[in-house]
Amino acid sequence: MALALIGAFAFAWWTAQTPQPLPASASPSVFAAGRAMVDNRVMARTPHPIGSAANAQVRDYLVQRMSALGLNPEIQSADVLRKVDRAETPFVTGGHVENIIGVLPGKSRTAPALALMAHYDSVPGSPGAADDAAGVSAALEIMRLLKAQGVPERDVILLITDGEEAGLLGAAAFFPEHPLSRRIGFIINMETRGGGGAAQMFQTGGENGEVIKRFARTAVRPSSSSLAVFLYEHMPNDTDFTVSKAEGITGLNFAFIGRQFDYHSATSTSDNLDQGSLQHMGDQAYAAARDLAFSAELPGKSPNLVYANTFGSHIFAYPQIAGWALLAAIAAWIALGVHTAQRAGVFRWSEAARGAGGAVYLLLTGAAVLHLARKMTGVDLGFFEQRQLLAQVNRWEIALALLGVAMVIYTANATASGRSRFTAAALAATAGIMSCAFGFDPVGLGLGIAGGMVALISMGRPAGITGAWTGVLGTALLAATVGQIVAPPTAFLIAWPLALAAALGAISGMGYRRSAWMTVPHALAAAGGLAWLLGLAHGVFQGLDMVELLAIFAWLCGLLIWPLVQDDDRAPEWAGLGLFMAGLAVTLLVRFDPPWSARHPQATMISYVQDTDTGKAYLASPVSKLDPWTARALQTYGRPPVRSDVPTFGRGMEWIATAPPIAATAPDFILQDLKDGSFALTVTPPAGARNISLELTADTIIQATALNGTPMKVLDKPGQATRIRLTAMPKGLVMTFKPVGPGGLQVKFATTREGWPTGAAPLPARDEKTMPFDLSDSTLVLGSRKFSW
Repeated sequence: MALALIGAFAFAWWTAQTPQPLPASASPSVFAAGRAMVDNRVMARTPHPIGSAANAQVRDYLVQRMSALGLNPEIQSADVLRKVDRAETPFVTGGHVENIIGVLPGKSRTAPALALMAHYDSVPGSPGAADDAAGVSAALEIMRLLKAQGVPERDVILLITDGEEAGLLGAAAFFPEHPLSRRIGFIINMETRGGGGAAQMFQTGGENGEVIKRFARTAVRPSSSSLAVFLYEHMPNDTDFTVSKAEGITGLNFAFIGRQFDYHSATSTSDNLDQGSLQHMGDQAYAAARDLAFSAELPGKSPNLVYANTFGSHIFAYPQIAGWALLAAIAAWIALGVHTAQRAGVFRWSEAARGAGGAVYLLLTGAAVLHLARKMTGVDLGFFEQRQLLAQVNRWEIALALLGVAMVIYTANATASGRSRFTAAALAATAGIMSCAFGFDPVGLGLGIAGGMVALISMGRPAGITGAWTGVLGTALLAATVGQIVAPPTAFLIAWPLALAAALGAISGMGYRRSAWMTVPHALAAAGGLAWLLGLAHGVFQGLDMVELLAIFAWLCGLLIWPLVQDDDRAPEWAGLGLFMAGLAVTLLVRFDPPWSARHPQATMISYVQDTDTGKAYLASPVSKLDPWTARALQTYGRPPVRSDVPTFGRGMEWIATAPPIAATAPDFILQDLKDGSFALTVTPPAGARNISLELTADTIIQATALNGTPMKVLDKPGQATRIRLTAMPKGLVMTFKPVGPGGLQVKFATTREGWPTGAAPLPARDEKTMPFDLSDSTLVLGSRKFSW
């Protein structure tokens, strides 16, 4: 057991490392992160959000670089409005964008083109060395390499979009409008959601069978699976690739998501960027681009495949229907192992039932324990709140790993002993009850009670290795079958480790053959399977703040090491309990040892808010728990902060303190009667506003609406609010609408101007362990208008 676990964690750690970045002096025939970093450092000198002077400087630099590459760049300048389809109520985002487009001509100017895409704007407050200067600098290096190889078979378009951070605005302007968009047959997008880690290919177009075959043929140490693609398609996340995919263009979408503390943060600098991640993304994207640019045909559409990377540069892929053949083979291997154990007289179906109960207990109680650990950190849910965990992400992941391994060891031993059902039930119930110590928690309590009930039912009598392991594998076979029916792209997550476990079970007679010649190979094979599972678990840990899901990986690891852990003579349970206590100790360290440092400073957010309706002003912060600096800053005028009831847009203000009113300029609103039953509402943001958010509610039916001349379905239900956010769009908005009969329109607004108000008391100085985040230290002006007809 120890050999398998140590080997698995060591191998998983090694495979998670990014490649050594090549220096700028590397051979000109290979992708070199060192060369790409030259562009990265120029782009990421300072934050450069859409519409800023700094973004214009980056634009000019990119035009110069693309001209030097012979791409004859052009700038597409447009005001764009995009309705967000996934919003619960109508939501429109807009802004003025300046996309940069260049073309490397191919032999055939009419063949479907290949496009490389990345965005050059950053969020306010972040230099954006990762998001997305990394993608842009990689694209420039790839274009250099493609040009050096000769004339490609098809045009290669370099599309560097603007306004991605404001709502995919550059992509929304390019794909419906620009003539080149209709020539693109395949697109490679490069994004990031962190400052390091392996670059993952996490999204394709529909019917991706041929795409995956081509990707597998050229992939360089890939990190990709049909599970990742399936999950991303069902998550409320978007990149520029979302827009191109909606236009029916297939492709590959790459991103790295490690070091998420740096995502959208002031710490996202070129010095903090993991150049190995840039090298990894560049290697993969270049390999795919070279294959596609110089091949006679682009991949067509064919049925989706089930696939995942294994080790090295290998991707294993097969048709979805082949999953049934794999499940049949698994069932046959389990049956063979059971038959062998029955002939040896060491198998009992009652023990298999108890083993199945142990597997269910591991899932439920493992989830309850991990849920409790998340509660014990004292960190609220939400990306901003999660930053305390991201600042010590390695320590937090170690705590969860210890708890996960502890649960596997403890459950296997408790199932074997037959004398631990009350202890096991108490462990599960305690985890659930303790979760409620932080406020009533139906999820934690439900998991704990359910786990306790399973323990009482299934752990009352001993279960030998053969029976218990059979029951554990049986639960996995059932789950894999359900997965194959409901979501075939995801079933491999269970089926692959189950296949390895079932094969080991068939060879060992479901574990009763326990000589050294059997145990050592089993441990080595299990270590390989565990390492693969740990790699997937690491990706889930990075991508989702839902630690309960990691209990699934503890259960899957149990498939492989259950017979190595369990002992007929009742293996000591101290190992599992010891790891459990160690995991809790590290969790307490996560809670009580502040992680803030010059490398990981604590993020703070504060705004000066002027309410033009009431004439009152406030210092306000959206943080749920006041840190020392924010608490001090809110008391700049000597008034204590209180919980907020000030209505704002987006992230609401949690704390306010009264401040002196300031001179504030509101947007201009003009309602014009068009004399044909229609009206036009013109909204002009005040000069210098970074963004303006509107909330519009009509009290009557509106038949037809258009925003800046584009028909768009908003205000379609009386009493339902429509939200509009304009970023760096000085010309503002003209909304035309035709109401049914008399009525009224209420408009609430919030404008944000970067910078503290002139004449206001200055904020306290921040030390090296504290930093502003996003639009902190800005001025927010609130108000409302009412119109009637």
